[in-house]
Amino acid sequence: MTFVTDAAAFRRIMGHYPTGVCAITGMHPEGKPVAMIVGSFTSVSLDPPLVAFFPDKASSSWPKIRACDGFCVNVLADDQEELCRVLASKDSDKFDGVPHGLSPRGAPVIEGALAWIDCSFHAVHEAGDHYIALGEVHGLDIHHPGTPLLFHKGAYGTVTPLSRP
Repeated sequence: MTFVTDAAAFRRIMGHYPTGVCAITGMHPEGKPVAMIVGSFTSVSLDPPLVAFFPDKASSSWPKIRACDGFCVNVLADDQEELCRVLASKDSDKFDGVPHGLSPRGAPVIEGALAWIDCSFHAVHEAGDHYIALGEVHGLDIHHPGTPLLFHKGAYGTVTPLSRP
């Protein structure tokens, strides 16, 4: 048994739980699109419709997203690993060359993402070395059908169905 005293062990063991990969996007007040990549995204409530993601307090992208008038969750497809790496970078112009449109509330919707969820900030709470960012959903849609990009045990992957319905 491992006791929770070692951050590396905690991360390694929690890495056995696969997560989807999402790009959280927004339009900065200066008019420039901004993004961050998260593996910690979930639905929270149906009434009102709420979602959450969990940005690291040390993230250099989080303050840029927080400064936006809301955000859009882009569920990345399994063929978007390279795009994921670009949007996760510290490059100040990481959106250069990234094809995208705009959500009804004005946040970037990335071409090729499986789905998008357009949100306003509902609340942000401190949670250890992260924040819990709650978003109220104003619009959402399937952008194109496909298979999601996953993150599991430190590597990107995809879903392999056990059987077809």
